[in-house]
Amino acid sequence: MNKGSWHGERSPNFHGMDDFTTQGALSVIRRVIRKARRIPAQAAVGLLELINRRRARKTPARDAGTVRILLLHAYGMGGTIRTVLNLAGHLAQDREVEIVSLVRTNEDPFFPWPPGVRVRFLDDRTVPRGRVAEFLARRPTRLVPKEEKAYHTMNLLTDLRLVRFLRSLRGGVLIGTRPSFNLVMSLFAPPEVITVGQEHVTHESHGPEIQALIKRRYGRLDAFATLTEADRKAYAKALKANPPGRLLRVPNAIPDLAGDVSTLSEKVVVAIGRIVWVKGFDRLVNAWKTVAEAHPDWVLRIYGAGTPEREERLRARIDEAGLSDKVFLMGSTPDIGVELSKSSIYAVSSRYEGFGMTILEAMSKGVPVVSFNCPHGPKEIITDGHDGLLIRSKKAVALGDGICRLIEDETLRRELGANALHTAANYHLDVIGPRWTALLDELAGTAPRSS
Repeated sequence: MNKGSWHGERSPNFHGMDDFTTQGALSVIRRVIRKARRIPAQAAVGLLELINRRRARKTPARDAGTVRILLLHAYGMGGTIRTVLNLAGHLAQDREVEIVSLVRTNEDPFFPWPPGVRVRFLDDRTVPRGRVAEFLARRPTRLVPKEEKAYHTMNLLTDLRLVRFLRSLRGGVLIGTRPSFNLVMSLFAPPEVITVGQEHVTHESHGPEIQALIKRRYGRLDAFATLTEADRKAYAKALKANPPGRLLRVPNAIPDLAGDVSTLSEKVVVAIGRIVWVKGFDRLVNAWKTVAEAHPDWVLRIYGAGTPEREERLRARIDEAGLSDKVFLMGSTPDIGVELSKSSIYAVSSRYEGFGMTILEAMSKGVPVVSFNCPHGPKEIITDGHDGLLIRSKKAVALGDGICRLIEDETLRRELGANALHTAANYHLDVIGPRWTALLDELAGTAPRSS
């Protein structure tokens, strides 16, 4: 089986329409857009369902030998990208695997690329586009509502290229990694394709329009996987009247990280995440006031990036708190395992977490975690007093007190760190990977879901 990678090459990119650059072509596109707006959405969906039903009658037993995974931007940075690449590398051991990235904005990937995994870009924004493509790219997406966080990345051009890609498929497995992809592939993926939705944030974090679409369309999927049991139950309740073929929990697997197990002797606390409101780094800075007063020789390092405005606001908060020599914004790094191995405590100040992948990454280095007991991930990973501390109060001072407790009690810190290693072992790829393999093998040969 040929597993040559397209990584680093210019892969097929659906640029055929870019050849039409005349004013006449633009006029045709404008007329098509105007007419499309007058077509009742329900009629269009009904026609597509009729086409799919006719194709389904001719569909042979479906196979799972080829797996395609949809990502928003495969060469970007973020927890979803990292865990998807981890999964893709595992599946590529005995299947053809391709990452299909909606956009490309960087020349090179931020994370190491798994061997044997191909990549395809539907909208490569690192190369010039024709006039028609530019015209379409300036029009808003028609496929997802504004509530979807991918809304501003998508546009009419990505709509057309995504739908064209989906309708071109003739089999295999298609895995979506966010609501926009799950919703679109539930409508447009041909019946001979096995569709698996995956969720990386909580059901309750989606707005009402997204939740309504999920309720209507996710029943078309062959399987839908959540990261936590709490979220699986939330989806089971929401999809009770229209469930997918399989609804199950499959947590993310820990990727291989550089760096040794921590000695827990450095006077360093680490936090990791995008600098956004949900990660609660403002609360962590407030919590550090308590820590710095009691233990001025300890420092906090925050790894992650945000918009310049958000980073400046967080830096200003640090300065106002008089902590500029105690709290450091370290930026992003692909070698987070090395930084975790040089820390003694991992802090989680999030207001909510879809799963909490960085918690497991810290545990895999034997670093105990002090976390707010936020929905949903931390309490499903951390056993309070065994491999970390769960702070039930939402007050910053309570988080600071929890950090101080582990600073002051070295015996407890080392006991929790040792137990954390055992907890992390349950999330290694050799444990989680076979669960995906079993799911895909189970779905192979199944009949298409009815519309």
